[in-house]
Parts: sequence; structure tokens; C-alpha cells
Amino acid sequence: MGAAVYTTMPVPAVTVLLPARNAEATVARAVRSLLEGSLRDLRVLAVDDGSADRTREVLDDLAAEDARVEVLDGGGRGLVAALNLALERATSPYVARMDADDESLPRRLETSLAALDADPQLAGVGTAVELFREDQPVSPSLQAYATWINGLTSAERLDRERFIESPLCHPSACLRRDALVAVGGWKDGDFPEDYALWLELLDHGFALKNLPEVLLRWRDSHGRMTRTDPRYALKRFMWMKARYLTRGRGPLADGRPCTVWGAGPSGKTLTSFLHEAGARVERYVEVHPRKIGTQIHGIPVVAPQELGPPGRSHLLVCVGVRWARAEIREDLLSWGWVEGRDFTCAA
Repeated sequence: MGAAVYTTMPVPAVTVLLPARNAEATVARAVRSLLEGSLRDLRVLAVDDGSADRTREVLDDLAAEDARVEVLDGGGRGLVAALNLALERATSPYVARMDADDESLPRRLETSLAALDADPQLAGVGTAVELFREDQPVSPSLQAYATWINGLTSAERLDRERFIESPLCHPSACLRRDALVAVGGWKDGDFPEDYALWLELLDHGFALKNLPEVLLRWRDSHGRMTRTDPRYALKRFMWMKARYLTRGRGPLADGRPCTVWGAGPSGKTLTSFLHEAGARVERYVEVHPRKIGTQIHGIPVVAPQELGPPGRSHLLVCVGVRWARAEIREDLLSWGWVEGRDFTCAA
């Protein structure tokens, strides 16, 4: 008998990680939107994460139709475990994300890989997104968030604004597998896993940006994890910000004291977590006349005119209203403050 011959499937250009749980109504369209795209050299690792509906049957049918689809059993261990399970099986140089209820536009993967090929400094890219839902208008706050994401089209701006909100739409992302593995993949815990990943990559010196072209249709719904899962509550985002503000490349990593502009709920919550992380908040800045001249938990509250010149301490702008943040930024820049060096927007 001759020697046995073993064949292996060629390594595709990109592997898409697609966790799914109870998504029988949408997952087929999500997978087909990838398979029908302009980039044909891909693999879809679909993880059925303990579905109680027909999701697994739908995925198995898709795998029978197209050899580029492989179904994995996530065992109901959750999103992060499902993503890391698929990452372990991925061999492509690039790894893309996809959710089971969104739709990729035809050129999404092709355009994302071209951007990464053109700039070796980039560890990953997201894309501009179009929000949609069938039952009612899209949430205005989510629409404003998408508009902000869609404007982060340079690595410099995204890095500068990384502490405002999570700067990439997770299911739009395409990443270098080596960079993802270098930071340990997705982390599980009492915090938003996508924001943690972006901050970890940026803290390691990797660059990220969003492509200006709308390449993902991003579904809004009542069941979004950002609305139903406590890990995505504002408080957990603030905890994550405090952690990375005070470590690695964070502006407070050098031990400087800081001033927080905004003594509302966001500013006070961030201050509490900063103290836990070992940072010292020495002042609040407020425009409300009843707050100016008082103290909050022993921290004096001053007016903007009392800030003094930049450099004494790092200023964190923690005002959640977008138009107010824009006005504060404009004022600080006109006073000679440099964003990133002298102040950081953190809400």
C-alpha cells in the first residue's frame, strides 16, 4: 500500500467569528451577507452558543450548502467564550467579527482587508455603520453614538477620543489575528468585552480606526445586550475608563493629579473609580453657580475661570452631553490647552 495522503483546506484570507444564540430568524441572512460579498476567500466560524430554538439547524443547513461555513458548539458559555473558541480555530491572518442579527454589505471584508494591507501600523479597522430596525425608529441616542463612531476615521482621532465611548462597532471590526492573540483575545468579566479589547489594543500601542464607508447594517432592538446586560451599564464603562486612564499609555499613568470637569453623576462615578485605581482628583470644574465654591466628598468645586494654565494637572472632561463636550473642547483649545497632553474627554 502507498503512503496515505492527507489534504488540508487552504488558509482563507479572513475568518469571520459569528456567535449565535436563539437567532433563527436572522442568522441565515447574516451569514449569507458574508458569503455573497465581493471577497470570496473567507471562512465563517459560526458558534451556536446554547440556542433553544432552530439556530443550530439553520447553521447546519448553511454549512451543508457552503463549505466555507463551519458550525461550532459553544455550549452556552457566553459571548466571550464563544469568540475565543472560534479564535482558537482560526488560522487566517485576519479575523473579522459578525453578529447574528446584522448584515454585512458586499464590499465590507474586501475593503477592510485592503485597508489593513495598506497600513501595517493598523491592528484593526471598524467601518461606518447604518442602523436599522423594522418595528420602530432607531433610538436617537444610539444614532448619535453611530454618528460619532462614523467620524473616527483616523487612528489619531480614535486614540484621542478612546475614553469617550467604545470607539468601534464590534460586529464591524476586522483585526490582525497576531495582534488579537498578543493581547490575549477577548476577556470575560463584569465589563463590556468589546470596549476592553479596544482599550487593551490601544494600550499596547496598536492603532485602530474606522473606515468612512458604510459597510455594515447594524440592528437596533429591545433585546440588545447593551440594554439588557448589566456588564454594559454606564458604571462598568466608567470602571473600564478609570483602569486604562491610570495604566500603560493612559494620561494619568505618570501619577499626576487630575481635575474632573463635571460634578454630575458621570464625573462623580469616574472620580470614585479613579480613587480606587490610585489616582488623585484634586478639583472639580463646574458652571453651575450653586456648586461653585462648595466641596463634594472633600474635593473643591471651582469655576472654569479658576483652572489656571495647562500643565499643573491633567484635566478629564466628564460631561455626557455631546454639545456641552464640544463647547468645552472648543474653549480649552482656544485657551491653549492641547487635547491628549493637557486634557482628555472621558464622557
